[in-house]
Amino acid sequence: MKTAIVFLICLLLARGSRAQEAGNVFIITTDGFRWQEVFSGADSILINDPAYVKDTALLRQFFWHADPVERRKKLMPFFWTVIADQGQLYGNRNFSNKVNVKNLYKISYPGYSELLTGYADPVPVFNTPTYNRYTSVLEHLNRQPEFQGKVAAFSSWNIFPFILNAEANRIRINSGYQQLEGRDTGSMLINRVQDSILHKTNTRHDLLTYMAAREYIQRHHPRVVFLGFGQTDDFAHQGQYDMYLQQAGNFDRMIAELWYYVQTDPFYKDNTTFIITTDHGRGSKPSRWSKHNVFTKGSGEIWLALIGQAIEPMGEIKKRQKIYQNQLAATIASLLGEQFLPRHPVAAAMPVPSLVPRNITASRNAARSNALSGASEEVKTAFE
Repeated sequence: MKTAIVFLICLLLARGSRAQEAGNVFIITTDGFRWQEVFSGADSILINDPAYVKDTALLRQFFWHADPVERRKKLMPFFWTVIADQGQLYGNRNFSNKVNVKNLYKISYPGYSELLTGYADPVPVFNTPTYNRYTSVLEHLNRQPEFQGKVAAFSSWNIFPFILNAEANRIRINSGYQQLEGRDTGSMLINRVQDSILHKTNTRHDLLTYMAAREYIQRHHPRVVFLGFGQTDDFAHQGQYDMYLQQAGNFDRMIAELWYYVQTDPFYKDNTTFIITTDHGRGSKPSRWSKHNVFTKGSGEIWLALIGQAIEPMGEIKKRQKIYQNQLAATIASLLGEQFLPRHPVAAAMPVPSLVPRNITASRNAARSNALSGASEEVKTAFE
């Protein structure tokens, strides 16, 4: 009898420790958003250029401040209040803190593929509907018993089913103007709004992507979510710096709202990590800001933000270091207590000590104490 009790307690302790290590992860991206705006706010030259801004005086009222620290808060208040206080931000090259893409091409498909597979494919796929030859960390996680059926991806860009190789896995993927499958009121309303848009492109409005993801998250509580926004890149390519900034502000607000939701939902509260980044940079010179490719300097320069139960609150990281985009896939898996070991090469997880889940020892001790409460002295002695 004593042996059976000891075995049961061991099982409870293992489950408690595993739950504390795993948690939930949301990977959130906004396409082609520069590190310059993340860390310094609106560009002083571009915000005053009528070639890129319809009303320079009005846009300055929204986003301008002489101090770049205050300026970035005006553009992205959630980033520079909550994340800067409770999380980590990487990529401010003014301090030689660098986050770079590893792929040669510095465009979207190779960037997202690198981010999610951990491998910078030397063979180019130029943003075409081509199924990915490599396994994403989302696909890998969905094959694990603990996460099976609990992985979902929502994106504005309609190429993501190919990047995530939708033919080869059962991840719930909703991209572009794809209809939501639910028959609930929220899903049907979003579908009607999508149907009413006359001029659809290959990138859905980010707000609709957010609403679709939020509806699904509230109803199904997935453990792993990929949420990819696209309009920052669209407006940049169109040379609309005013709309690019406004969409960045919208991105910040949507993340803030989503963070508030997960912190007030018992399923996610204090057990969820956000990884926020972009797929590529853009031209670092004002004359090249709207472009990105292998020939445009600055296109491989990106940034990274993290916040959640597994992240030490270190704020803006100012030490000299270099992180690569291909390290994120293994980092995502490690935050969930998993190893990402597909058949293709994968870069190691970020070598940052603070990415070890916090208070695991304390959590295990608490679980142990709870499990042993009421046990006999003989059983308690077996665990001393």
